[in-house]
Amino acid sequence: MRKIMIAFITLFWGFVLFAQDDMDSLSNEFQKLFENSPYGNNKTAGKYYNIRGFKMYAETYGAGQPVLIIHGSGGSINNFLYQIPYFSKKYKVIVADSRTQGNSKDENDSLSYEMMADDYAALLDEMKIDSAYVIGWSDGGINGLLLAIRHSQKVKKLAVTGANLWPDTTAVFDDVKQIFLPEYNSVRAMTNKTAKQKSAWKLLRLMIEEPHIPLADLQKISIPTLVIAGDHDMVKPEHTLLIARNIPNSYLWILPNSGHSTPLMYKDEFNKTIDEFFSKPYRKIEGSKRFF
Repeated sequence: MRKIMIAFITLFWGFVLFAQDDMDSLSNEFQKLFENSPYGNNKTAGKYYNIRGFKMYAETYGAGQPVLIIHGSGGSINNFLYQIPYFSKKYKVIVADSRTQGNSKDENDSLSYEMMADDYAALLDEMKIDSAYVIGWSDGGINGLLLAIRHSQKVKKLAVTGANLWPDTTAVFDDVKQIFLPEYNSVRAMTNKTAKQKSAWKLLRLMIEEPHIPLADLQKISIPTLVIAGDHDMVKPEHTLLIARNIPNSYLWILPNSGHSTPLMYKDEFNKTIDEFFSKPYRKIEGSKRFF
């Protein structure tokens, strides 16, 4: 089972960086950075919260307006080694391990994006935070969209990168499914799965079978939303455009020469642009929407 989990994580991080020329070396480089990151197992900043039937691990840094940052599938708090120090200079940064991932162990059989979005709303409640700015990457972007749909009062402004609304090839390049299908089929065929096998299965099933977010639900999002993707993302550019077009107060930012790893490969531009989006007032000019 350890081999399956390692294979899943390696495949994920390799594919996250697939638009770059030297995918394997970059994947290894960032995996080492994550492992050596001061974030994710920081006892002075971390705490467990009893959330909806499991213990959710979260860390907080800095002070000011709250910013909630949500990681992608198979990821963890340590994936935001470039965002936490930047935003914590100005904001109270809240970053957690999503259900079944990182230090947030969950022995329940089911897992969905809706469950995770509800978890984050409950986490903010436990922290006595009425609302927060939200940043979501990949599956975290999906969670961010659902948080804004299901708990609109919890989100002040939203920035999502590499999110998709459904799992078929109109949204995601076929390579994504094909690279994960062997692991998906292998774990699905197992009977009497161990706890680790169940965790792997839940994440792989999400990768292949979900999400399913109707466009009508996107149209319920009233807050300013920055929709981000790389021009060589694993999510198709036309799908990212579809997301932006169906959120009434949306902004679209496509990073050139970028894959799925925008918070890592373009950390400076990513952080600065989102900070400006959060900081500057939203205004309408002759029907257009701008934050500059």
